[in-house]
Amino acid sequence: MDFADSPEEAAFRARLRAWLAEHNPKLPHSSTDDAYWDGQAPWHRALYDAGFFGLSWPGEVGGHGLPSVYEAIVDEELAQAGAPPRPSLGYLVQGMMRHGSEDVQRRFLPGLVSGRERWCQGFSEPDAGSDLASLRTRAVRQGDEYVITGHKVWTSYSDEADWCLVLARTDPGVPKHRGLSAFALRMDQAAVEQRPLKMINGVTREFGEVLFDGAVAKASDMIGEPGEGWRLAMTVVSHEREPGELGYVARYTKAVNELVDVLRSEPGRFTEENVRDVAWAVVEAEMLRLHVCRRLSDRLDGTSHGPEGSVDKLLMTRAEQAVGHAALGISNLTGGIEEDTWLKTYLYSRAQSIMGGTSQVQRNLVATRILGLPVA
Repeated sequence: MDFADSPEEAAFRARLRAWLAEHNPKLPHSSTDDAYWDGQAPWHRALYDAGFFGLSWPGEVGGHGLPSVYEAIVDEELAQAGAPPRPSLGYLVQGMMRHGSEDVQRRFLPGLVSGRERWCQGFSEPDAGSDLASLRTRAVRQGDEYVITGHKVWTSYSDEADWCLVLARTDPGVPKHRGLSAFALRMDQAAVEQRPLKMINGVTREFGEVLFDGAVAKASDMIGEPGEGWRLAMTVVSHEREPGELGYVARYTKAVNELVDVLRSEPGRFTEENVRDVAWAVVEAEMLRLHVCRRLSDRLDGTSHGPEGSVDKLLMTRAEQAVGHAALGISNLTGGIEEDTWLKTYLYSRAQSIMGGTSQVQRNLVATRILGLPVA
């Protein structure tokens, strides 16, 4: 692989670097402070309006139609500048582009891509996390509408969302994977209740519970055909497990760069173990960056991936938890706000092996769908 910039890519990188020098919002570490989530919506719109978001998506849905390598350039420059990572919604865009009708794409994707309309993903439920097909939320057809009743949990950005991509059971009389459908549902209904969830690191704005008590979605706002919800969900979660779609390369690189700066600022303050842990976090973050570059190279060659997203998820988990482990060691030897930030980074990292599909589930998928091993 040749990672050198073409003249066009170099010019784009220079323009982005100059823009970041003036527009970096310098938000707190991602997932460690509510101020970070408060700043996500304006950051999304600022990136989009400046021409640095949605680069590889088609122009008709609000993107720029550029090769995916430009997304990698954005991630690299955001990390280098210490700026927040790209907002993570590529998996929703991919799901709608693959399964939504032209009318659905035309109505919903431009607002989603530009950040003018905020979206959340209503998949997981209290009794249906890793076993998503067992979800109990129901959608019953009444004329030109569906009435939706149920309970979602760990719904990202639900407190700010205008719309929710809801997965619900429309046909209870068929096998569980076949009876699901997906809807775009307005969140500003009286029948929708959002309850923020406070995490162990103090953040209250990232996740929430959402209760639907007779909420209404138009039949025309179904994403895909009736019963196609499982296929859409698998498209969404496969992309949700790709760090390149989430902008996580920038997130981890930014964190390890700051950890390196802490070590270098007072080298006599930290132990050999601290140095070794930070060094390993650097290795894991760089490994992930190069892996994403390879994935992007595959896309440029026309190669798409399916269950390989589980490999991405496992590598992303290793990277995040290596960064978290190094941050915990640093937090024990620093003080004040800095100590609090690194401790929160560690606490958040522990969830990475659960959210988006547990590591155990990902290993099973790798074994059965990639390696072809028999199901136990």
